[in-house]
Amino acid sequence: MSPRSDSLFMRALRREPVERTPIWLMRQAGRYLPEYRATREKAGSFLDLAGTPELACEVTLQPIHRYGFDAAILFSDILILPHVMGRGLGFKPGEGPYFERPVQTVADIDALPMPDPEDDTGYVMDAVRLIRESLPEATPLIGFAGSPWTVATYMIEGRSSKDFARAKRLLLAEPDGAERLMNHLADATADYLAAQVAAGADALMVFDSWGGVLSPRLYERFSLASQQRIVDKLKRTCPDTPVILFGKGCGQHLENLAETGCAGLGVDWTLDLSEARVRVGDRVALQGNLDPAVLLTNPEVIAAETRRVLDSYGSGPGHIFNLGHGITPEVPPEHVSVLVETVREHSRVK
Repeated sequence: MSPRSDSLFMRALRREPVERTPIWLMRQAGRYLPEYRATREKAGSFLDLAGTPELACEVTLQPIHRYGFDAAILFSDILILPHVMGRGLGFKPGEGPYFERPVQTVADIDALPMPDPEDDTGYVMDAVRLIRESLPEATPLIGFAGSPWTVATYMIEGRSSKDFARAKRLLLAEPDGAERLMNHLADATADYLAAQVAAGADALMVFDSWGGVLSPRLYERFSLASQQRIVDKLKRTCPDTPVILFGKGCGQHLENLAETGCAGLGVDWTLDLSEARVRVGDRVALQGNLDPAVLLTNPEVIAAETRRVLDSYGSGPGHIFNLGHGITPEVPPEHVSVLVETVREHSRVK
């Protein structure tokens, strides 16, 4: 067994016994770190940062060097795929991502190209290869992508949205066309993730940030089904690579997500891990689920809330400590140190 396969993170994903709970954080490479801000300034723009393998490698490694997290996650963006599909991705300071050419009609959907992972997103694969070469041998690397529904919201709305009115309207008014969009994105995403594995990723994660805004019926047809399509395809192309699914606001769908064949489920802070564990049984590992706002408080509160999350999961295998969503830019780096130290001390098997 390789050092990475025998790591705490990979063993926890397989629900095997571990000496302590492994920890990594969503957006652990980000604006809360002064070293990240310095690299971001050097890059000139977010797209240049994500599109330059050496810089993407640098920021991926920064939180590993500072905190010694039990896994690294590729620094990239969930909108890379629609960007290489020709939708014209840009970023405005203070406003976030936007697309110059949003998807507006079924004809736009049917005209979308199918990207080639190495030809069209080769810089991502180069970054994965460089990160893998640069990481400690025993530290696993997580590759990732956005869920088809979440990516589609940006493609249809053209930018971030509060009510997702255009995207929901497409699902309701043009369900067959919307389904073709989800299937197209699912197939492109599965190929993209499989290429990350070939380049050196040890595990994969799919982020469904906006699954929670859909009604149960629309969620099952357009979000859950497309994630199932990704998992099924990955099981054929890279069957030994574990997949984690994370859906924000998707606690009501936990059992259905556990049935997809994924190895792990990310849980947001709106659901206690004790309840989540009962509901999924021994089917999947659970990842989470501290509210990121806790890191804005003080060391005493951080330590207490971290212990609460660990106690909520309880004893036994299958837990990876993480936040219930991404770390926010205002978090003091020293507060993350308190979190990491508390997890390592409180979860250690005596």
